[in-house]
Amino acid sequence: MVQSLLPPQVDNSQAVQYRSGVAARLAGLPVETLRVWERRYGISDTGRSAHGQRLYSEDQVRRLRLMKQLVDQGHPIGALAKLQLEQLGQFALVPEPGVPMQPLRLALMGAALARRLAVGGRELLALDIVANFQNLDDAAAAWAGTGAQLLLMEISELDEHVVPAICALRQTLGMALVVLYRFGASATIRQLRAQGCLVARVPSDVAEIVLLCQAALAALPLAQAQLARQRPAAPVPRRFDDRALAELAAASSTVHCECPRHLTDILLMINSFERYSEQCSSRNVADALLHEQLGHAAATARMVLEEALLRLARAEALPLPAGL
Repeated sequence: MVQSLLPPQVDNSQAVQYRSGVAARLAGLPVETLRVWERRYGISDTGRSAHGQRLYSEDQVRRLRLMKQLVDQGHPIGALAKLQLEQLGQFALVPEPGVPMQPLRLALMGAALARRLAVGGRELLALDIVANFQNLDDAAAAWAGTGAQLLLMEISELDEHVVPAICALRQTLGMALVVLYRFGASATIRQLRAQGCLVARVPSDVAEIVLLCQAALAALPLAQAQLARQRPAAPVPRRFDDRALAELAAASSTVHCECPRHLTDILLMINSFERYSEQCSSRNVADALLHEQLGHAAATARMVLEEALLRLARAEALPLPAGL
């Protein structure tokens, strides 16, 4: 049985808006704290008045109030800043007295991180470490058998070269993922966050690591929906197989226009490359994602050219496969 910290729903039909000072007061925050949260964490996508002042809606005030309550409980603002109101409400579910929390099943990557958590103290009662991986490829190969809910990794020097592999693993497995770093470029961090990863500097307190893991798991449904929107749609089946293309190429030899023959040659090559991309061996998870993207690119080009060939064949009265 749980008790939610999410405030009651309110009627926003009047579209009430509050300036920063009023919004902070309603949320129980010092206005200076609100300004620091806005500047450092970009917590509010607010509108502006005619004079450039921030204006907060009722829902945004409710979100601030809930964040204030969670921060007062010890949750780091950096881990909460990207969560929406509904997610914060789920994250704020706290056990009633006497009701034990289920530990979060966690997989680790990073030797230093594993050593640190091994002596983390009572905070680790909230974590059940079920696997320890040496690298991303090990995680991709063995993830299904771990039963882990989340992958926590430490990469001290976070640079752009690790982004493809991390993003590929995130997209392939669809798990919650926390990346801890000591040094990293802003652009690299933004890329990973855009893929649904929770990225944060290595905290000094083990308890904050636990909270980051809990926040990442709470945010997982939104991250999965975001990835689903980013993935390209599955390509439609081929309209022309290699035999049909060869027959069209032969028939077009009696037509003055040579465009049908040129198009069939191009499509034969694209078909071949599409099959090659599906079968090409991958060295790691980043390679697998790259070949998937190449296959989608080839399929997209193939669908455009098939439509062009279909129109051209009809215009030239060339023989078409049944059903076209």
